Amino acid sequence: MRIFKNTRFARFADKEGITDDELRQAAGLLDAGRFAADLGGGVYKIRVARTGGGKSGGYRVIVIFRSGERTFYVEGFAKSTRDNISRKEKKRFKELAGDYLWLSETIVDGMLRTRMLVEI
Repeated sequence: MRIFKNTRFARFADKEGITDDELRQAAGLLDAGRFAADLGGGVYKIRVARTGGGKSGGYRVIVIFRSGERTFYVEGFAKSTRDNISRKEKKRFKELAGDYLWLSETIVDGMLRTRMLVEI
């Protein structure tokens, strides 16, 4: 399975100190069917623990995912700053999933070269 983060999420993860190893572990849990919410259309909400704080004081992360194929980290926020995403955001993430999950390897490679995506 290939795992990616978009530039917005990469900035968030760097700022909050979320490591690539933590994201790999979270993707593994998602692949095993362990997630906070299935938002539909290949969009999931997962929890990522804050260092020293555990999952309850951690982050909510929006992931576009297809088991055994690709994982895209696209949005993250601290649980303490925000409860959830809006209906409008949910719709936008589903539309994005429709695009991301069908990208050819050539397009993905181009997105990596231009830094629109970072592979973990």
